[in-house]
Amino acid sequence: MRRTVIRSHESAASELFATLYPRLAGWCRGLVDDDGTAHEIAAEAFARLWARWSKVEEPRGFLFVTAANLVRDHWQKLERERRAYRRATTEELVKQQLEGTADPSVRLLVQSLPERLRTPVLLHYYADLPVREVAALLARNEGTVKSDLHTARELLRAKLGGHHDRTN
Repeated sequence: MRRTVIRSHESAASELFATLYPRLAGWCRGLVDDDGTAHEIAAEAFARLWARWSKVEEPRGFLFVTAANLVRDHWQKLERERRAYRRATTEELVKQQLEGTADPSVRLLVQSLPERLRTPVLLHYYADLPVREVAALLARNEGTVKSDLHTARELLRAKLGGHHDRTN
């Protein structure tokens, strides 16, 4: 009896996969614009379904909801990566400028920053201290130091004008 039930579940699962996988992967492809990622998401949705097979009442709905959640997670990951890349390239630009060889006016602009912003910039970019150490030295939260560094970079970018913006 138990083997019959297991074979029945396996048969139903195989049939569902054969029927629905191409449609699910195609739907994901339209959302993520990448075949490989779409197939990974569809396969992960099926893997999650198999792990809960006996508890899921509506497998098709489960697959599409799970895939939608995985697509959302993928989009969020991409956005985090884009922000990190923008932040890293902006910080590298500011760091290069602060090292002073290309444009001595940057040093003057940093000196003109309000002390609340200037001190974290000097400690982080000139002294090469991590944000955590800058926060400890200034008795501020790490988030506050990050915000101050961001504000300082934006002020410097605005004062430097478009000719110092990074290129794509």
